[in-house]
Amino acid sequence: MSERDRAKRRAADADVIVVGAGPSGATAAFFLARAGLDVLLLEKTHFPREKVCGDGLTPRAVKELIGMGVDIDAPGWIRNKGLRVVGGGLRLELDWPELHSYPDFGLVRTRMDFDQILAEHASNNGVTLIQGITVTGPILDERSGHIVGVTAKKDGEEVSYGARLVVAADGNSSRLSLAMGLHKREDRPMGVAVRTYFTSPRHDDDYLESWLELWDGDRLLPGYGWVFGVGDGTSNVGLGLLNTSEAFKNIDYRDLLRRWVKGMPAEWGYTEENMTGPIRGAALPMAFNRQPHYTRGLVLVGDAGGSINPFNGEGIAYAMETGRTAADVIVQALSRTTAAQRERVLQEYPRILKEVYGGYFTLGRLFVEAIGKPGVMKFATRHGLPHPTLMRFALKLLANLTDRRGDASDRIINALSKVAPRA
Repeated sequence: MSERDRAKRRAADADVIVVGAGPSGATAAFFLARAGLDVLLLEKTHFPREKVCGDGLTPRAVKELIGMGVDIDAPGWIRNKGLRVVGGGLRLELDWPELHSYPDFGLVRTRMDFDQILAEHASNNGVTLIQGITVTGPILDERSGHIVGVTAKKDGEEVSYGARLVVAADGNSSRLSLAMGLHKREDRPMGVAVRTYFTSPRHDDDYLESWLELWDGDRLLPGYGWVFGVGDGTSNVGLGLLNTSEAFKNIDYRDLLRRWVKGMPAEWGYTEENMTGPIRGAALPMAFNRQPHYTRGLVLVGDAGGSINPFNGEGIAYAMETGRTAADVIVQALSRTTAAQRERVLQEYPRILKEVYGGYFTLGRLFVEAIGKPGVMKFATRHGLPHPTLMRFALKLLANLTDRRGDASDRIINALSKVAPRA
């Protein structure tokens, strides 16, 4: 390490600053601190806080929680067996596949405390967590243009922090990414999700439930509705829609949700008087809609890099996976002795993401374009659901749950992902 590098490290407040303590930021911070780095995790709100989400965790997310050592046997974690698919007059229960790579169960945990659990877990493992701090912009090195810290506001006071690297885990809007010149790609799909909670006897369902037919009058929309039992006396009920339909910009999503639940059995309790909070909505950035995932000292993880799965709208698993992957690369990069060596390692991060997810996300983009066309979603629902074998294949594909050397369906999905162009 050069004398200049030593001086810069002494002047820094941390080895790495992570902006945003959602699942991606908390995961990245945890693994960075576990490797012995000094980590600042900056969160603009105070925990607990709400986030719009279905609260359902697939086996991909469960694997990440287990890998972090989070106690998923503690009270409040509700296990589920798989996915119940409703459509075309049919109801089909599909168990999560038995794989070597992933557990055979999912979980439900509300985002009201899920993010707090991860952030506190990171804090308990050496991360310095600061809540109620709003990052206002990057601090740039005058010569290189690299980010070397952030400015922020805390309790009305202007503060600044220096670091060797900065991780943007600040969600879909990612103001830090925008300040560094990273804008969203218009050739990537976007979705919107709205949800609320109802007190309901269905709160302890063993399956996540997905409704494949969302009608707006006589139009079948590209997306799905969900009913996820939270286990605390309430159900998370919501819907997600894609921008690949002409109707996307003209739909009142909250009104659509209200109209949708009115058609459900009265005994389920999904009525206005049983609603425990307002209907809230959020954007779903998909298929790497902001790139590159590394530039000039800034590493993008989770929604900041558009890592949501376009097949099913799942974000938490990919947020945690990209956070872990980013931490692995950063740890290796910061062990190098020269700036040039560090840059070579950091440039591998976007390549790794494209290698792991790029082909699969491209398949997802083709999928969402297809179901945005009138008739395709109706045909798939009517003709797919009566065939359980086909639907089990679809579950593996849409949830991205395969083994590298698995059965025939695994090999088909893996081969398709490998030959598809990188997202």
